[in-house]
Amino acid sequence: MLQLKNIVKDYHTGDEVVQALKGISVNFRRNEFVSILGQSGCGKTTLLNIVGGLDQYTSGDLIINGKSTKDFKSRDWDSYRNNSVGFVFQSYNLIPHQSVLSNVELALTLSGVSKAERRKRAKEVLEKVGLGNQIHKKPNQMSGGQMQRVAIARALINDPDILLADEPTGALDTETSVQIMELLKEIAKDKLVIMVTHNPELAQQYSTRIVKLLDGNIIDDSNPFSDEDEAKEDDGSYAPRKTSMSMFTAFSLSLNNLMTKKGRTFLTAFAGSIGIIGIALILSLSSGFQKYINDVQEETLATYPVQITKKAMDYSELLSKMVGNNEEDSNHNHAGEDKVYSGDIMGDMLVSMVSDVKENDLETFKKYIEDDANGFTKYTSDITYTYDTPLYVFNENSANGGVAQVNPSTTMTDMGFGGMAEAQESTADFMSAFSYGSSSMDMWTQMLDNDTLLKQQYDVLAGHWPENKNEVVLVVDKNNEISDFTLYTLGLRDSKELKDMVSTILAGGEAPELEQMVFTYDDLLDLKFKVVLPGDLYKKNADGTYTDMSSDADFLKSAVAGGLEVKVSAVIRASDKAYATTMQPGYIGYTSELANYIVSENEKTDVLKAQMDNPDTDVFTGMPFSDGKELTADDVDMDSVMQQLMDSGQVTEDMQAQMASMTKEQLFEMLKGYGFFQESTSTYEDNMSKLGYAELAKPASINLYCAEFADKDEITKLIDKYNEDYPDKEITYTDYIGIMLSSVTKIINAITYVLIAFVAISLIVSSIMIGIITYISVLERTKEIGILRSIGASKKDISRVFNAETFIIGLFSGLIGIGVTVLINIPISKVIESYINVAGVSALPWKGGVILVIISVILTLIGGLIPSRLAAKKDPVIALRSE
Repeated sequence: MLQLKNIVKDYHTGDEVVQALKGISVNFRRNEFVSILGQSGCGKTTLLNIVGGLDQYTSGDLIINGKSTKDFKSRDWDSYRNNSVGFVFQSYNLIPHQSVLSNVELALTLSGVSKAERRKRAKEVLEKVGLGNQIHKKPNQMSGGQMQRVAIARALINDPDILLADEPTGALDTETSVQIMELLKEIAKDKLVIMVTHNPELAQQYSTRIVKLLDGNIIDDSNPFSDEDEAKEDDGSYAPRKTSMSMFTAFSLSLNNLMTKKGRTFLTAFAGSIGIIGIALILSLSSGFQKYINDVQEETLATYPVQITKKAMDYSELLSKMVGNNEEDSNHNHAGEDKVYSGDIMGDMLVSMVSDVKENDLETFKKYIEDDANGFTKYTSDITYTYDTPLYVFNENSANGGVAQVNPSTTMTDMGFGGMAEAQESTADFMSAFSYGSSSMDMWTQMLDNDTLLKQQYDVLAGHWPENKNEVVLVVDKNNEISDFTLYTLGLRDSKELKDMVSTILAGGEAPELEQMVFTYDDLLDLKFKVVLPGDLYKKNADGTYTDMSSDADFLKSAVAGGLEVKVSAVIRASDKAYATTMQPGYIGYTSELANYIVSENEKTDVLKAQMDNPDTDVFTGMPFSDGKELTADDVDMDSVMQQLMDSGQVTEDMQAQMASMTKEQLFEMLKGYGFFQESTSTYEDNMSKLGYAELAKPASINLYCAEFADKDEITKLIDKYNEDYPDKEITYTDYIGIMLSSVTKIINAITYVLIAFVAISLIVSSIMIGIITYISVLERTKEIGILRSIGASKKDISRVFNAETFIIGLFSGLIGIGVTVLINIPISKVIESYINVAGVSALPWKGGVILVIISVILTLIGGLIPSRLAAKKDPVIALRSE
């Protein structure tokens, strides 16, 4: 069954070579009890280790059932130890943190035996050695004899062909030694038992064969087994099963080991978690502040949309010219001189203000937007359109005592500053283009159509959100106050107080204290206003022309009485969680439905119809619009003119006689001198604008509201794509949000890079520390490594055990780190809130927590790779000798 042929074993220590075995040749029967006797250092244990596959011979051959082992690889020796050999050691070599049952069934786990089968066979073999009632004890709870029985049971569990015992009774008393020897003798009836001993009496009493060694040579064999007999017994059936330790077994071994050192395991995991805690706190603060920034950005975007106006210009270029960015121009370089020169920027700036104003075709762009295939809807939370049709709102029962215009606001005029408005008219085109983001004195503003966004920004204090075009909302501030400016504008305070206040202050007096007004919610919900169409403020005259009657009190009262009544349906206030809002306190918010109603209904008014029906005639003067050319006699039908004069009865007979003698040109000049043939100084477009004409298909501005900055960037790309598709209708606009926040982005990026650097340092420190801790564990578990290798565990299995340990430590470290971070975040958030009044800034996102735990596990695995490789490479013979 087992043959050793000329086995030589050399040990190298430096330059010196020690020969432990010097050509040993011996054959063993399939079942016999062989005792190997000899003095210390004669090679007994070395021979036993070579037979057991723990150590490899230098030369010669070990033959198992006729199969040579010369070409055996490490994995073949692992299978041989697991399937064919069982070891019984003098020092028992049990794994202390495993129970008796687990120690015994460990070899079966390497063979891939199921859990139920392992338990069954382990209990049977423990019953066989008399320990059936001790299966749940730990080795340190048992006597020496009991532990040796456990070792024998472990050796027998895989039903090996060979049982190797190295001084099995060396640490036992006489009575226990006899029990162990009787047990080995019984086993030898079916198996080959090879025992190394110093006790010749025990060998003589129990062995069937005694082999004596001296200085690495066999000097005596009491019952030799010839090669011929070996050949007859050899059946050539050696085919061991491959061994493989499951991950569950590796985890079980590692977890049990760690649980025997709970305090140290906790401290190790906590030390490993320090880096994770640092990273988690950084992540908590960065993600918390990022969430805060995102919330601010999102609501800021709701306040500052991407706005495209009918008239636009590139303000980045204008601003560049305003600050005189001509430093790179060599013609302006006077740095080497001792004089200071004036720089010419006003000319360029004025040219930009006038010539760089572009007309955007918003009709085409609106159609492009409304085509969902282009993706604008996907990246916007709301799209609103505004029109040039003014919103005329009146209060029939104002504090002034009668009808008061509420919108457009007349408050500045009431204060005596009305001239400001006229001054602006001369630069209408430029100011209309420059008006982005600037709020006028008007307190009425169009609301978003996105109800969800509105409800996120505002809380309803009383009433309900508008459901119809004739319902509006009133915004109060966080203190439930409305400014007196709003009250004057809405006609809730007498504007005479303003005039008196201005007079007093201009005279050098102090501003008088006004009595504070108090309104209930019901008072505010009872407020009603009248919306009058721009065209309804004009009266048709007998000659067919129209006159603006907005300054006529009686006419205005009648027009207001026939206007559309709107009422306040809700009193709202900015939510505590809102960082930016679309409507400021004191504003009245109306729906897009009302805006569209005014545009469409105004087109139906008489004055607008008359102007559209007579595009060449000014409906306010009855005169034709000037085409820019000087009127001549050839442009006038003089016969028709003369006939009209005759029919009017204004021309006497003498005048008729005089006119009859005049040429056509002379007659034209005479009538022109009397005021005939005058042209209107206005244009058709001027009149249509004055009357508030607009088409729903042609908005004055388009506001694109985005929820995130990423969406804004996508909108910018879509606009650029539109400009590529329609190069002749290119849209000009300025990205104000991008300009405002470009520096903020740089700061955020810089902070992010610093945090990443801290994180990287923490990760490196954690990895090094885990590697050191794992290496210490390898040193402590060296004997366990030897035990596992002796029962057939491969190098990969040993690596798996320590990788499992680092996995557990990493998982535990990660969980501790996340738990501690969650607890620390509570006071950190409170402290930050007390300073900046922002709640929940330090909050670890759950995804971040999961990722950090995974990172902790990965880092510990990486940190433990080198120690686990070192463990796998340990010589099992040397490992078994360590204590």
